[in-house]
Amino acid sequence: MHAAMVSLLSLEGIGKSFPNGTVALKDARLTVHPGSVHGLVGANGAGKSTMIKVIAGAHAPTTGVVRWKGEEVDWRTPGAARKAGVATIMQHVPLAPTLTVLENVFLGTAGPWRRPRSRRAEFAALLERVNYHIDPDAEVADLAIGERQMVAILQALATGAELVVMDEPTASLAEGERQVVFDVVRRLSAQGTAFLYVSHFLDEVLSLTDRVTVLRDGTVVDEGATADYDEDKLVQVIVGRDLLAVERRSAAPVARDAPVLLSVRGLSSATGVREVSFEARAGEVIGFAGLLGSGRSEILHAVYGADSRAHGEVRVEGRPVRRSPRAAVAAGMALVPEDRGAQGLVGTFPIWQNISLPHLASLSSGRSLPRESAEAERAERAIADLGIVCPGPDALPTELSGGNAQKVVFGKWLYGGARVFMLDEPTAGVDVGAKADILELVRAFAAGGGAVLVVSSEFEEILAVATRVLVVREGRIVAERPAHETSEEELLMLANGFGEGGDPQ
Repeated sequence: MHAAMVSLLSLEGIGKSFPNGTVALKDARLTVHPGSVHGLVGANGAGKSTMIKVIAGAHAPTTGVVRWKGEEVDWRTPGAARKAGVATIMQHVPLAPTLTVLENVFLGTAGPWRRPRSRRAEFAALLERVNYHIDPDAEVADLAIGERQMVAILQALATGAELVVMDEPTASLAEGERQVVFDVVRRLSAQGTAFLYVSHFLDEVLSLTDRVTVLRDGTVVDEGATADYDEDKLVQVIVGRDLLAVERRSAAPVARDAPVLLSVRGLSSATGVREVSFEARAGEVIGFAGLLGSGRSEILHAVYGADSRAHGEVRVEGRPVRRSPRAAVAAGMALVPEDRGAQGLVGTFPIWQNISLPHLASLSSGRSLPRESAEAERAERAIADLGIVCPGPDALPTELSGGNAQKVVFGKWLYGGARVFMLDEPTAGVDVGAKADILELVRAFAAGGGAVLVVSSEFEEILAVATRVLVVREGRIVAERPAHETSEEELLMLANGFGEGGDPQ
């Protein structure tokens, strides 16, 4: 239906090579029409992020032409793209953490002549458009990742952009927040705003977009009307072969006499954790199911000792653990955080240093002088064991795709003797292939005698790996279910406060 109109954005024969020899895009093409919702999909490392950065003016293409409204453009900075009418919401939301929600939303758009009262009126109008409430005076640093994502969406709307590029906009959102995003996209596209929608959630792409472009190894391998695809066909095109969806395995409950690796009693915190008690046994994968803001992630951080305001009892293999991450690591606990970029990795350190960082003393002479050969050997082992796709151990995490960067975070902990793994949204923003790999790592760790706690916004994912599910609401564990005896529908009802809760152990 858009064939007769001039395209809003078109990429023609785009190539992008980097000084280290990496070829990220090869003769890539893309056409986005006004008012359309265009899906961009591909496995991690397929070139999606590079294409987005070319569109946003963050990367200049090595070859090819970018056209905006039919005219060739040469955007050398993100500011030039924004001025033309392109708003880009990246996967890792680049907001100013020390500023308020209101200040972030109008950052770069509100001059000194604009009075605070008028900004508040504009902000209220934006909230009405998206049917979402958030405190305009809250500091962004205090917000959960899902709330920050909504601030970024409001910020994009405030610029009046004609094209909004959304990179994994719902990766960290619960179902209710996802629906808000979908409603906003549909409403604005009907008014003429175009969207380039990049997501690993293929059901979202299929239900939300008009057309879809598939990247593989930096090349466009397929494109067409979304109505011509179903999930199986799209997955096959993305990976270049048949790949079954992650199989739900009906794992039997762990034996009652299996050793208790982690015991939590009466854990509470000012962050909202309220009298949480549970046990995790060897071989067990416990899923924490709850809606955004339910306290899922706060429970993990309190158990790990990263929440200084928490109090209660945490024991690993019967021994009490002091309230600090250092003590937790020494006790055999490992945390893979939700925000891997800010909390899980040091972006300026190469892979080999990131992987050795938590256990550097054991890889040092006299526990004080690091042995680079030992660190490099461990990194090579992790790259091989985890299938990390990278140029080598000297590569920076920022050069890797989301799935491979997440595997580096796993690699930090796999060889240091951790007995209890705590995973906060471990597959957020990774493709179907990398997701399957990561869930296999979870299963393998539990099968080796460890215990795993998993927080995920995707109840399907929890049911794919968990032996037991604890439902969290308002900072409490309100129900417990064996994974093979429950369903996504029941977990959603319990998380929303419907149905009867079970007594957590």
